[in-house]
Amino acid sequence: QVTLVESGGGLVQPGGSLRLSCAASASISSRVDMGWYRQAPGNQRELVAAFTSGGGTTYSESARDRFTISRDNAKNTLYLQMTSLKSDDTAVYYCNYHSRALNPKYDRDYWGKGTLVIVSS
Repeated sequence: QVTLVESGGGLVQPGGSLRLSCAASASISSRVDMGWYRQAPGNQRELVAAFTSGGGTTYSESARDRFTISRDNAKNTLYLQMTSLKSDDTAVYYCNYHSRALNPKYDRDYWGKGTLVIVSS
């Protein structure tokens, strides 16, 4: 079992910035893909940004050029730097930990409880 704890959310004005953190209770460096998702009221959870299995990154069209995902493997922590925030970015942001097994049928997904980001003047 892996526990994820997100932090860094809050109320910010349009155009402002926030940095979200996700602390994992297990190593994030080996056979683990991590990412950020968000869910706005009435909407489905959607991908914001993630590290891919090949070591690269992927971003939603909305997040590209404004958000940056990063990780500190020594601290088992994932980050999301968000800039130029818009009201449409208001959502609960969730951290995802995808553990890749040698046999894909044993892959596991873990989620944090989320951190709320409100972009409003």
